[in-house]
Amino acid sequence: MIMSFFDQFLSPSLIGIPLIALAILIPWLTFPTPTNRWLNNRLITLQGWFINRFVYQLMQPINLGGHKWAMLLTALMLFLITINLLGLLPYTFTPTTQLSLNMAFALPLWLTTVLIGMLNQPTITLGHLLPEGTPTPLIPILIIIETISLFIRPLALGVRLTANLTAGHLLMQLIATAAFVLLTIMPTVALLTSTILFLLTILEVAVAMIQAYVFVLLLSLYLQENV
Repeated sequence: MIMSFFDQFLSPSLIGIPLIALAILIPWLTFPTPTNRWLNNRLITLQGWFINRFVYQLMQPINLGGHKWAMLLTALMLFLITINLLGLLPYTFTPTTQLSLNMAFALPLWLTTVLIGMLNQPTITLGHLLPEGTPTPLIPILIIIETISLFIRPLALGVRLTANLTAGHLLMQLIATAAFVLLTIMPTVALLTSTILFLLTILEVAVAMIQAYVFVLLLSLYLQENV
């Protein structure tokens, strides 16, 4: 059976039952649970420090009305980072390579920020569609352009996360296949290719964390515009 490079992005199934739900739920089991002790272990302390720093950096430019989103955005950040990193392990499936899943995260959250802006400050929210000082003949064109750019935001969020992770996984598989094929033909070249693969893996770990952070950061910026 000939396997395609894109088969790794197919949702796994067992007896016809999709296992993507299991792949989404398992990452939550990897987080340590805080205890009632005065002193926690190093892992829980590091996790608490990371969450505190992230929340501080994310919520600092947002008004007090948007601070109620802190728990949701932090949970989404940890969830995306965990899924992306677990997807780099061998024989695993990365749910965030599916555009449908990323759009399911991006579309409702983006729509909520827009609705909050329309309810709380409709004049300012609609004012974003027309930059100040626009010449009168350009007003209809700019309104159409800004409206299109507004509705493209959730699509850009989902496509950015999907494309970056998919491209990284494909590149790793291509280089790994080349190293395996060249192992018996040109061992020196295969060793060099394996070194490149190792460096690329380190880069993909960084990309997995950065893309999760960018996803949540852009959502916070959309929230900042409407709060």
